[in-house]
Order: sequence, then structure tokens, then C-alpha cells
Amino acid sequence: MNDVMIRAEGLCMNYKTGVEKGYSLKQGFVDCFDRKKRAARRSRSEFHALRGLSFSVARGEVLGLVGPNGAGKSTLLKLVAGVLKPSAGRIEIFGRVCPMIELGAGFDPELTARENIFLNAAVMGYSEPFISRKFDEIVAFSGLEAFLDAPVRNFSSGMTARLAFSIATVVEPEILIVDEILSVGDLAFQEKSERKMRSLIGGGTTVLFVSHSIDAIRSFCSRALWLERGEIREDGEADSVCDHYRRSAVCGKDDESA
Repeated sequence: MNDVMIRAEGLCMNYKTGVEKGYSLKQGFVDCFDRKKRAARRSRSEFHALRGLSFSVARGEVLGLVGPNGAGKSTLLKLVAGVLKPSAGRIEIFGRVCPMIELGAGFDPELTARENIFLNAAVMGYSEPFISRKFDEIVAFSGLEAFLDAPVRNFSSGMTARLAFSIATVVEPEILIVDEILSVGDLAFQEKSERKMRSLIGGGTTVLFVSHSIDAIRSFCSRALWLERGEIREDGEADSVCDHYRRSAVCGKDDESA
């Protein structure tokens, strides 16, 4: 049995930022004969979201990702989920992935909640007979029994997220990707979501967890990865990494106000 569920080696992700202002056909022709200028212009037109990340996640491990906005956390989650392909390096996944990223993004707002349960489940790879058997469980967890035949366009963002979370967690995945979802819905649903998360973790699910709440990272995660400008700044025991990250963030604010 493979004890490694996720393995990344030299993982890079670059985005094109578009053609520079003032760039012309004539400039493009000149660049064809000047390798250095061509390389410099290409470098300026790219944003390096991830820069050579190498790490692995063991079976049953709960890894928290911390870092400021733009550090590359969400990009990394999308690479693990298979939504994006790396620009360089490689990432290997050994198990079924359940991504809870941008909950409700796959819903059709013109369809009812009932119809969207089957649609969203199909997108996630669940069969119609399976969802039919799990339908009542999904609805009960969401607490949206009274709104099953209402179009999702009429739902609040919290209601939409509750429905999406209920579908995503209907089975126990081997790898769970969680991006800031424990704050969705009202207080009662947040507590229910937390209990469900802890149940999945207790069952041996491997988890990648992103949150701006350091307390949540400490509570759920045994290990943390601190990302800064697309690179790993620290990888280690969650409490220690969170302490260092928080100290750095506080010092940064002090420097800015000085």
C-alpha cells in the first residue's frame, strides 16, 4: 500500500499576463532576431504563481496551507484537484480527490436545488443511482428541505454553499481539498460542517486545508506549509509554523505603520 497520497516535485505554475502596451508587429519582428530581448519580454509577461515546490503528503495527514493573499495557495489546490496543469515539474495523486473549492460554482442557477443535486453530483463523478440512494441524506444535512423545488438563483450564498458542501461530503473521499469553507452558512451549519470535517479526518482521509484563520489551522492540522510568493518558506509542525507566520505578519504590519 502506498503511504504517500500526494507528491509534488519542482512544481511551477506560470500565468500569462498579456501583451505589453506599445507592443507592435514591428517590435515582434525585431525580437525574432534578439534572443535576450525576447526572453526578457516573455519573463515580464508572465506571473510566477508557484516556483519549484517539492513536498509530499502521507495517507491520513492533515496539511494546512498558510500565507498571504497571492502566495499561491489556491493555485496549488487547483493543481492537486486536476483543474490546472503545471507549467513545469510534476504532481502525482494517489487516490480519489474531493475538491471543496469555490462551493456552488458548478450549479446552474436556473435549475432547482433538487435538479442541481444530481447535476453537481454527476460533475463530481457520482452515478445517478448512487445519488438517488443518498438524496435524503444530502437534503437532511443541508437543512434545505423546504427549498428543494426553488431555483438556486433565489438562494443566498450561504444556502448555495450549504447545498454544495452536503453533496461534496456525501462519501468519504481518500483526499479532501478544503478552501475556506467552514465559515459558510449560519452558526449551526458551521458547527455541523466542523463535525463532518473531524469525522472525515478521523476516518483516515488525507486533507489539504486552506484558511486565513490560524486558529482553524492549529485545530485541524498536524502539519503546515507556509507559502510566500509562490515558494515554500517553512514546512513543519502546525503550531510552530503558525507561530512563525503570525509573528511575521504582525511584524510586517508594524513595519508598514512605522
